Amino acid sequence: MFSVLCREGQRLSVYLRLLTAALAFAMLTYGAGVATSSAALARVKVSVDLSSQRMRVYVNGALRHVWRVSTGRRGYRTPTGRYRPTRLERSWHSRKYNMSPMPHSIFFRGGYAIHGTNHYRRLGRTASHGCVRLSRRNAARLFNLVRAHGPRRTRISIRH
Repeated sequence: MFSVLCREGQRLSVYLRLLTAALAFAMLTYGAGVATSSAALARVKVSVDLSSQRMRVYVNGALRHVWRVSTGRRGYRTPTGRYRPTRLERSWHSRKYNMSPMPHSIFFRGGYAIHGTNHYRRLGRTASHGCVRLSRRNAARLFNLVRAHGPRRTRISIRH
């Protein structure tokens, strides 16, 4: 390993200098904290059970929320499977269904999304055209949780 003589006469290895420079670069590039917070590393899992019309939200494997939802009614299907959020829209309106409001939308497959609704009485029963509906308040909470932790660290599972 090569070493250099610094001004005070102390010997520092080239390796140590490069490491120090890389650390300084990382601090400037990524802000004050080089260590990533546990919140940024958290995994969010959204599990929708079509048979019970319930959504469970887990953060790092710990159950955080259980909410009533409304999914696809007769003649309309909510797609089952495992997804990642593809798009987040705080305020969205369905072009397909008469500009119906879809607040705090988390799109996961084409035009299918998890979003807020004003039809609170239908929560817990099938009612939608295939999207997963939540109360507006819970949709905002989920939207902010996914946005904070990142869509890449979020998984959506929909099953019967």
